[in-house]
Amino acid sequence: MATFLYKLGRSAFRRRRLVALLWVALLAIAGIGAATAPVATSSSFSIPGTEAQRAFDLLEERFPGAGADGATARVVFKAPEGQKMTEAGHKAVVEETVSALKSGSDQIVSVTDPYTGKAVSGDGSTAYVSVAYKVNAMELTDETREALTRAGENAQGKGLTVEVGGDVLQTMPEQGASEAIGVVIAAIVLVMTFGSLVAAGLPLLTALIGVGIGVSSIAALANVLDLGSTTSTLAMMIGLAVGIDYALFIVSRYRAELAEGREKEDAAGRAVGTAGSAVVFAGLTVVIALVGLAVVNIPMLTKMGFAAAGTVVIAVLIALTLIPAMLGFAGDKVLGRRQRKGAKGGDAAATGATAQVGTAQADKPNGGTRWARFVIRRPVMVLVVGVLGLGAIALPAASLEMGLPDDGAKPTSTSERRAYDTLSDGFGPGFNGPLLVVVDGDKATADRAVSTIKGLEGWAAVTPATPNKAGDAAMITVVPKDRPSSVATESLVHDIRDATGDDVLVTGATAMNIDFSQKMNDALVPYLALVVGLAFLLLTLVFRSVLVPLKAALGFLLSVVAALGAVVAVFQWGWLGSLFGVEQTGPIMSMMPIFMVGVVFGLAMDYEVFLVTRMREAYVHGERPGEAIVTGFRHSARVVTAAAVIMIAVFAGFIGMTDQMIKMIGFGLAIAVLFDAFVVRMAIVPAVLALLGHKAWWLPKWLDRILPNVDVEGEGLAKRESPEPTAKPDLVKA
Repeated sequence: MATFLYKLGRSAFRRRRLVALLWVALLAIAGIGAATAPVATSSSFSIPGTEAQRAFDLLEERFPGAGADGATARVVFKAPEGQKMTEAGHKAVVEETVSALKSGSDQIVSVTDPYTGKAVSGDGSTAYVSVAYKVNAMELTDETREALTRAGENAQGKGLTVEVGGDVLQTMPEQGASEAIGVVIAAIVLVMTFGSLVAAGLPLLTALIGVGIGVSSIAALANVLDLGSTTSTLAMMIGLAVGIDYALFIVSRYRAELAEGREKEDAAGRAVGTAGSAVVFAGLTVVIALVGLAVVNIPMLTKMGFAAAGTVVIAVLIALTLIPAMLGFAGDKVLGRRQRKGAKGGDAAATGATAQVGTAQADKPNGGTRWARFVIRRPVMVLVVGVLGLGAIALPAASLEMGLPDDGAKPTSTSERRAYDTLSDGFGPGFNGPLLVVVDGDKATADRAVSTIKGLEGWAAVTPATPNKAGDAAMITVVPKDRPSSVATESLVHDIRDATGDDVLVTGATAMNIDFSQKMNDALVPYLALVVGLAFLLLTLVFRSVLVPLKAALGFLLSVVAALGAVVAVFQWGWLGSLFGVEQTGPIMSMMPIFMVGVVFGLAMDYEVFLVTRMREAYVHGERPGEAIVTGFRHSARVVTAAAVIMIAVFAGFIGMTDQMIKMIGFGLAIAVLFDAFVVRMAIVPAVLALLGHKAWWLPKWLDRILPNVDVEGEGLAKRESPEPTAKPDLVKA
């Protein structure tokens, strides 16, 4: 592989104009496709194989035109203190609002009058108007949304407190300035790492091109493939992070090759052949982790995984082709000022001066060298401190409560949250999460189901069965006593399912959330086994070792559980919540554990590959195990540190978004990279390798014969005829 990538890098360097033109053309085509494609109007959510989904499908079949998958809204009215909604003046305001809503849009299926629909609280202080729409929230027109908002605002000015809630207000996540801050931080780190604006700008430029192609392609295909807004946000988040990192490693290796005195074209080829090999395998681990989300069998999650994996593939291809092409355009400006000053004179003199400066710097112990030597001297202490520290942070994960966010998880500054709280106060906490029971049978079957449900505990209200026109199905609404995300409500759902027959199905948002969480739990172990198993085989191929991949997988599990513990502490317990903009605590998003396993595993293996391949390269070339660890850190620690800081900054930028789901994902990924890069890869990994010694690189002979040699270390390049370095290391004094 190294030889093939070497040729690819040199070819891209020589044909830089053609390569750059091709990538710009791809960006333009994707941009035009996104601009001309119809706006995505659907973002459906389904959970195949669950009772809630079967009930939903039955509802659509037996109650056609009822808008079973349509958006809903509630306009909640609260009378001033000491007054009631049944008073004539307040009643007139509500009826006026009902009329305005009915005539406000042709997308409305029904508007329920609270005085005829028994939607006035027992104490008379609160009433609500239910609005059902023909289409889901993402298909609503701006005029329909404005009509709802206008109706609420008109009523607000007539002596009543009026709030609007429901999924009708679901919109695209609001973009914050913090994403841009993450990119700015990445730029600062790159400048500090390279000491050159050009070298720092290359990873940013190429990463933005890759993300632009990926996100534009998603936008162009969103309507056809039914992709939600979260899909492009995730693709942007991961694509930007890995795009910068992969380019960073190629540029860094290119500068190192120049420092050894190689000609620019040869240096570009060797950078792609060595660091590029690590990029390929690091990218493969990320792709495996993301594509593996299909195991969960939830279409939305599968699409998110495939879309994000696509941006990672683009990032890898750009690193292997566009980066060497851009290095050809950059010339000597990719070097730091000191190296450029010493390189004045002819090309030969420039190369020689660069080699002298680079070799002197390489021989001088840096921070990575000193840290590696410290770890080698005290491996047991470093290992114990690292494991116990992450173990302590992981403790909150034992209290993990999962669910899907609803209006109750939104900030109190939003109308949706205030409407949620007002309904809870007036009608009870379970009113915000009613259960919809669908009966596949006649009226007698439905009546028996009502009687059975009333014999259970945990419900606040059970409505009479509402049959369809054909009389072969019916709907029953059950209002739990407790809030939608409570254990008591979950128990009620299971009790109804256990007490009634197979012809009675429970659905609704609350039941869907419960089934979704259960499906996540059931899929976690198979998914973990698949992803870790495939990555283990891949890393065995890369490192030609059994213990190194095993250590990498165990270290990942430690870091991801610690990150999950931090997520629980902040978003569920509220620790330091104000620091991260968490206004309301609640259960952790159901997909968070399995999502973190997938994404973090892929990203964690990036640092494992980049750091340990350099150690493996030194070991293969004859260094002792301890020396190989020091060599790997001397060459890679600074770059891995910069890459980790950049990735943390990019992910942390999404914490500033208003969408709770994106905020939680951004925090979880940022903290996971922090733990994995700086505790696991930079501390625990060298400590374990130091304790293992030569055994770390042991591979059974029979397995060694079976595995193909992918030559990540670039041994094939060493045998090739290539330009000799102008200045050899043994001629340069430190």
